[in-house]
Amino acid sequence: MDKGGNKVLRDVNCGELRVKDEGEVFTLAGWVRKIRDHGEIIFIDLWDRYGVTQVVFSPEDLKLRERAKKLGLEWVIRVKGKVKKRPKEMVNPELGTGEIELVVSEFDILNKSEVPPFVVKEDLKAEWELRLKYRYLDIRRDMVMRGFVLRHQLMQKAREFLNNKGFLEVETPVLARSTPEGARDFLVPSRMHPGNFYSLAQSPQLYKQILMIAGFDRYYQFARCFRDEDMRGDRQLEHTQIDIEMAYPDCEDIYELGEGLMVYIVEGALGEKPVTPFPRIPYKESMEKYGTDKPDIRNPLIIEDYTQIAKSGEFDIFNKSDVTRGIKIKKLLTRKEIDNFERVVQDVGAKGLLYLINEGGKLRAPFAKYFKDLDGFGVVRGETLLLISGKTSEVLEPLGVLRNELGEKFELLTDGWRFLWVTDFPIFKWNEEENIWTPSHHIFTQSVGDLDKVEDDPGKVIGKLYDLVLNGVELGSGSIRNHDPGVQKRLLRVIGMTDEEAEERFGFLLRALSYGAPPHGGIALGFDRICRLLAGLESITEVMTFPKTLTGVGLMEESPSTVSEEDLKELKLEIKKDE
Repeated sequence: MDKGGNKVLRDVNCGELRVKDEGEVFTLAGWVRKIRDHGEIIFIDLWDRYGVTQVVFSPEDLKLRERAKKLGLEWVIRVKGKVKKRPKEMVNPELGTGEIELVVSEFDILNKSEVPPFVVKEDLKAEWELRLKYRYLDIRRDMVMRGFVLRHQLMQKAREFLNNKGFLEVETPVLARSTPEGARDFLVPSRMHPGNFYSLAQSPQLYKQILMIAGFDRYYQFARCFRDEDMRGDRQLEHTQIDIEMAYPDCEDIYELGEGLMVYIVEGALGEKPVTPFPRIPYKESMEKYGTDKPDIRNPLIIEDYTQIAKSGEFDIFNKSDVTRGIKIKKLLTRKEIDNFERVVQDVGAKGLLYLINEGGKLRAPFAKYFKDLDGFGVVRGETLLLISGKTSEVLEPLGVLRNELGEKFELLTDGWRFLWVTDFPIFKWNEEENIWTPSHHIFTQSVGDLDKVEDDPGKVIGKLYDLVLNGVELGSGSIRNHDPGVQKRLLRVIGMTDEEAEERFGFLLRALSYGAPPHGGIALGFDRICRLLAGLESITEVMTFPKTLTGVGLMEESPSTVSEEDLKELKLEIKKDE
């Protein structure tokens, strides 16, 4: 009993008791995870997020045992009893509490449970949709709970690091002005201003820039971001990012900060040290060497240029192509394996896949008869060279996908956390569908050099842009921003925005930049992705409490939902049905 005469519901958790507690009396509370009824004795695994304790209803107390026989899985119970050391043959080395059990002297049912739609266990085979509908049951598994515990630890370590560096955690609005940021906005109608809408912020990008102008020279927040975009494994309609901005930085300051932050949280939460310093590679080199702007550098394979040697023969495919690039692997691939890889690269735009194999010193290739000598390709004994020809844009991405496939299939990836900075992205990229220049990241980026040719040849303007990549996954992007309103207007014109449109959409930012904006820059890191990777999970949905399906449905709470006619009328909205 406590001082008020009430029963103590719990004085230790289910992962706490050890042999040193033998003979002591404790009270536990938790969920009934397993029931093993052996007639005269009943064993129950009692679970909470800290662990499992085996509780025993012994033959000596018939009344207690008969009550225990009525218990069901996932019922919530309170038990009180004495800690007893297990017999040697009954020790469970996989449990922290595996050397003891609690012999029950009294217990209460705190709540019953319906029969669960699936047995709550580690090797759960239930469909993802069923798990989402009953997510509160799904989370009651150690492997799922561990992901959320790690998420908490990573969040605390990140705060600790940034606080110690003099950063202030400052919140920015979620209800924002709709601005073009790449994805569709979630729009929120204003009751007080009919016909006007807020948008749920896709990011705090403009707010954090304005905070620098306001005098917050070091800012961060764990920002909730909302984007109405098609979903896949690493995307949800809402996500969390570690949003960071600082005044008076150069790129080196951001690299130092980002590297320090990631090393601190990985070491602090996992006790592991990433490889440092983080390598840096310009975007152009990354594309040419790895076929992607987010390479997994655990994979030793690289893309090489074979254009010159390929054009030295009389093979039309090579001679009529702009480039021929390839990947060498120290394996003798079978024709079936090559055919499978060809289908993979064709799915991402390649016209085909050619090969050259050196088996026992003998070179063979489907194009061999068109060359006097194949030695110039540099394929040594036991190697296979895989080649793709075409325009550069048709070659690099498929080879990047092929590189990943080869690395996975033949287990070439080394262990560890391999971070990488990809730098020097172009500010603009050409959108062939809309026939217009668009930002490669966002339009608020400062250029590396001067902007003399920005209007004449936007594609050649390199930005002070950088991405942080971990094991082939982009964790985040950042840049040094424009703090000159005149320069900002020039960049907006390049993407087809008139000064009037710029004022309409970004007038609040341009005005703020006109009042003594300091040089500033920062980075935004996808916190869900960080948690997913460090937890060793396949999808960010595993580290989100109540994620949506790929069609944007919250199965547990059944969202989105309709609203009443009264609600619509108050907002002066009308739903038009498809004709």
